[in-house]
Amino acid sequence: MKQLLAAVALLAAPLAAQAEDVTHFTLDNGMEVVVIEDNRAPVVVHMVWYKAGSADEPVGSSGVAHFLEHLLFKQTEMLDAGEFSATVAANGGRDNAFTSYDYTAYFQRIAADRLELMMRMESDRMNNLAITVDDIETERNVILEERNQRTENNPGALASEQFRAAQYQNHRYGVPIIGWKHEMEQLDLQDALGFYDLYYSPNNAVLVVAGDVAPDAVRVLAEEYYGVIPPEEQLPERIRPQEPPQRAERRITYTDPRVSQPYLIRSYLAPERDPGAQSEAAALVYLAELLGGSSFTSDLGQALQFDTQTAIYTNASYSGSSLDTSTFSFVVVPTPGVPLSEAEAAMDGVIADFMTRDIDPARIESIRTQLRASEIYARDNVQGLARRYGAALTQSLTVADVQAWPDILQSVTEADIKAVAAKVLNRDQSVTGWVVPNEEEAR
Repeated sequence: MKQLLAAVALLAAPLAAQAEDVTHFTLDNGMEVVVIEDNRAPVVVHMVWYKAGSADEPVGSSGVAHFLEHLLFKQTEMLDAGEFSATVAANGGRDNAFTSYDYTAYFQRIAADRLELMMRMESDRMNNLAITVDDIETERNVILEERNQRTENNPGALASEQFRAAQYQNHRYGVPIIGWKHEMEQLDLQDALGFYDLYYSPNNAVLVVAGDVAPDAVRVLAEEYYGVIPPEEQLPERIRPQEPPQRAERRITYTDPRVSQPYLIRSYLAPERDPGAQSEAAALVYLAELLGGSSFTSDLGQALQFDTQTAIYTNASYSGSSLDTSTFSFVVVPTPGVPLSEAEAAMDGVIADFMTRDIDPARIESIRTQLRASEIYARDNVQGLARRYGAALTQSLTVADVQAWPDILQSVTEADIKAVAAKVLNRDQSVTGWVVPNEEEAR
């Protein structure tokens, strides 16, 4: 009974009061440091996030951010090519890296007493990369093959590229993270080193250390290994071209004989989470769940999959994790034999009906409970917490914003949801895409 009462009390308490133990400071050279202390296991996650992703690339050099991510596993002044990952593995850990539109991040998960070794190696490749023309040739072939496997051989991926290019006609979010193939083929040593020298600097980076560590000890190590690296004095202000007002609906039909099941996508530009202004994003989280979350409880799922059997799959999605304007999207896969035009009309009917009727308060309360539970469970995933703070700080949010987010989610009302739905779900500001195997299916 005591355990049950404790669990109920935990769910009822404000989430901000239960926030993880976070220490945040900045080194003299401008590098931000976040320490998340969790002493339940003798493990540490060490991550370095750079505020440079594919949307920060020079025009004509698409893919260079992801290309450089690969090249950082080559040689430095201290390490031979491949030695970084081999050293991590030899010490019982694992490492990897990833590139997004807004950031590039490198991480290791390893025993806590190996943290200093990770800092020594990671700070070395922040400042002492020693790539050659031969490295460029080899790794360029690797990323081109990666594009062949993940994009060129996947009609859904190719369609998504076209839809995103139609959605973002001025912003670099319309360019694929991996790059356009014809530009990837031209990437050279100068492209890679130019991006590295400018953006891979301590004053453009966030260090996140999470796990069995003490903040004071992390500060000492961070100052020793990262604090001695000089800042980049020519680091540009992070301002990107923004989308002009969209005044008419855009439509695309993507035809590829490899498509096994026709489907439709509809996306709208939507506000992202901003410092001190996350309420609209929180309401969009609820809107996505209400319209297209669970097939069993969402409006689209109930109406299209169960009541009319118009579709075999429906979904609505939104992520506010973005430096600039994000998107709110729908996907409908019609039942075989149902034309895409009929499926789209049915989807629009559900959206219109949602806008005209009240939201059941019990549904909102159910979503609140699910979100509260997921936030509590997330605290058991140290690497997930590290990623949460790293992504946020590279997308203009603060530690305070991250810790306020759970309670902002809990405060969303029906009026908030209806207001943001009216703002975002405007057909004149949408892109609708049909993915079909042949022209007949597009009629």
